[in-house]
Amino acid sequence: MPSPAISTLFCNVLLPVPIPRLFTYRVPSEFNQAIQLYQRVIVPFGAKKILTGIIAEIHENPPRDYEAKSLLDLLDPVPIIFQQQVNFFRWISSYYMCTTGEVLNAALPSGLKLSSESMVQINPAFDFNNPSFDFSEKEWLLLHRLKNDTLSYTEVSKFLGVKNIYTLLKSLNSKEAILLIEEVREKYKPKKIKKIRFAETYVPKKKMEELFESISSKPKQEAVLLKILQDVPIFQKPELNQQGISKTSLLTDDISDSALKSLLKQKVLEEFEVIVSRFQEYESSTQQLPALSEIQLQARDTILEFFQNDKPVLLHGVTGSGKTEIYIDLISKAMENNLQALLLLPEIALSTQIVARLKKVFGSQLGVYHSRFSDNERVETWNGIVQGKLKCVVGVRSSIFLPFDNLGLIIVDEEHDTSYKQDKPPRYHARSSALMLAKLHNARILLGSATPSLESFFHAKRETYGLVTIGQRFKDSPMPNINLINLAEERMRKSLKGSLSSKMISGIESTLNNKEQVILFQNRRGYSPFVECEDCGYVPKCANCSVSLTYHQFKHSLECHYCGYHEMLPGVCPSCSGNRLISMGLGTEKLEEEIKLTFPNASILRMDLDTTRTKTGYANIIESFEEGKTEILIGTQMVSKGLDFGNVNLVGVFDADRLLHFPDFRSYERAFQLIMQVSGRSGRRAKKGQVLIQTYNPNHHVFDFILSHDVIGFLNNQLEDRSRTFYPPYSRLIQIIIKHVDRNICFKAAGWFFDRIVSKDIRILGPAEPAVSKIRNEYLQIILIKMPLNFGLLDGVKAQLKTTETKMKEEKAYRSVKLIFDVDPN
Repeated sequence: MPSPAISTLFCNVLLPVPIPRLFTYRVPSEFNQAIQLYQRVIVPFGAKKILTGIIAEIHENPPRDYEAKSLLDLLDPVPIIFQQQVNFFRWISSYYMCTTGEVLNAALPSGLKLSSESMVQINPAFDFNNPSFDFSEKEWLLLHRLKNDTLSYTEVSKFLGVKNIYTLLKSLNSKEAILLIEEVREKYKPKKIKKIRFAETYVPKKKMEELFESISSKPKQEAVLLKILQDVPIFQKPELNQQGISKTSLLTDDISDSALKSLLKQKVLEEFEVIVSRFQEYESSTQQLPALSEIQLQARDTILEFFQNDKPVLLHGVTGSGKTEIYIDLISKAMENNLQALLLLPEIALSTQIVARLKKVFGSQLGVYHSRFSDNERVETWNGIVQGKLKCVVGVRSSIFLPFDNLGLIIVDEEHDTSYKQDKPPRYHARSSALMLAKLHNARILLGSATPSLESFFHAKRETYGLVTIGQRFKDSPMPNINLINLAEERMRKSLKGSLSSKMISGIESTLNNKEQVILFQNRRGYSPFVECEDCGYVPKCANCSVSLTYHQFKHSLECHYCGYHEMLPGVCPSCSGNRLISMGLGTEKLEEEIKLTFPNASILRMDLDTTRTKTGYANIIESFEEGKTEILIGTQMVSKGLDFGNVNLVGVFDADRLLHFPDFRSYERAFQLIMQVSGRSGRRAKKGQVLIQTYNPNHHVFDFILSHDVIGFLNNQLEDRSRTFYPPYSRLIQIIIKHVDRNICFKAAGWFFDRIVSKDIRILGPAEPAVSKIRNEYLQIILIKMPLNFGLLDGVKAQLKTTETKMKEEKAYRSVKLIFDVDPN
């Protein structure tokens, strides 16, 4: 009797590539029973590439226009993403005008994406005794090495001591002596530790006594066994022997490694490996939830009422009002109902303090997810959610892509922060995306801020969002006094010492004398924004971008903060050979130097991108400041965000005018938010703090709102201005960025595109050169589309833009032009 025919299955695979389609692969028959939707698979792509993809569909329909390749392997026994995630990926792709593959590439941690590494092996047909070609000494050396091993390109380079090995490998390959292959490697590797236990033969008490008698003349071996018995009491509980003791904790100063090796060789002890978490283990919570004040309870209850009506909620609480305690209470309630919770933070710096607080309450059910974690650590968090071990996650913007299947609560802290917007594909905004994520999961969402964004406040005024306000600090701590220092007057009196006014110096001195701490805010890193020749006016520029190079004194280098180009500071002017190159302007590095010169006995730390590049950089600085080891903390906007230090009694703000006069329609909003946020770090306990702001323009109307802590007044003022100029939140924006290495082609392409998207329903500005008109050797042109708040119109405009892009790519002159669509640009 003939065996039943096995059906040929095909699967459509979502790949992390910027191509707007799925790819169909044949499923080998041995995988027919195991294959499931949303598993990871390995597939060939193109001539040589091997990629990790996600199965999006399973069917029996071969593709019509090409021969389907077979998928190579299934990577997981179960799906690693869920249906809600796929729906979310598709929404982001549609709304932000990117491909679903780009979303997948951003969503999956690198550790879940396979890497293929080029490998070199001997050609089995190669005859060492009768070679057909002559070989160089290095070629023979490598061929003999490859007799017994396969090497990676890196290993070949190291073995031969040659950096450029490609010519040599090309020669050997043409002579058919070697084969070049792609070896696929899983990036994620679980962390393993070695442990030691007794062989089962010796676990019975009688056998153990006999063992000790036999080694009574070997005190070092006896010490090893006693150490194990001390930590693993197998006489009381023999089953504990299976757990063993970690080899690291066993090999202390008093224990001999050679004695341990002897016992392992004699098979008295066994060595084995176990998989452990990369994260610090926390016991189940023993700490009670923070007690809420009456005001906090009222705010919490009002939030829950809005949640009952399925409304997003904006929590506007002044700095130091205790929003975090409310977050913890709400997260706890979600977890009690067996729901998952996500707490979004704009910066990694914020997570250090908040995570410590949340770990005490939620223990090992809490996960943390951000880019400073290693690939393996991020995969463990991902897997912890899939397996149901983690009920709450604290993370930065990419956390919205995690595999939640039972999400009940999303909290977006500091919802106004610009860090929530991604500046490369997919150009999503985490706050807006979190609102859609909550909708897809039927979850509740809370947006929290002391200085709400105009968009969120606009929705609250229209009652699309619920609005909850806390107008006073926790335990009635007073708001700080804010004072302006007129730099023009200080300069006239010649009382400026570098960039420090006499009043700033006096304020810092007084604070230090009172054994209190100081935060100084300067939102520009480096030593100075640029270097200039006093003789001829020459300013060093980036070789790739239309910007001046920032001087970093610590490295004695000039650096571009756009493309990373750097060069050493020249000894003489490259233009006139003069020796009067001077640094201009103020960066955090220069401010640190001036503070050290003025206060030589103070302990000072700087917190900016240059000092926090390492995984523990933030934590070390914050810990030192928190413990009082540091008296003055100097930093960029990192120091303005959500940090809670009880002994800070003075905040100094430098270069406030640059914040106000930045060429952007949001400059007033951002300056106000930054200054108010950093001011909120002062006087967060019983004593009234103070804030000193240095400015040449103390009569600017934004300072009126800052001095009176009038957030609502400022927001209403800005809404009037935005309404008049038809900017968000009264309109929607799409920014089109045109790039090309040739300036003329870039300009012509921008004009071509502009002429074909003119419409009576929308306003179009441009094309125009941006303030930085060249980045990474590509010239830029900007077109800005402004349209009414109409989703139907938005979809139509997007469709028109995509059609115009396709037509542009058909024009031979513009095929190499790059087009970037940025929906809701920052």
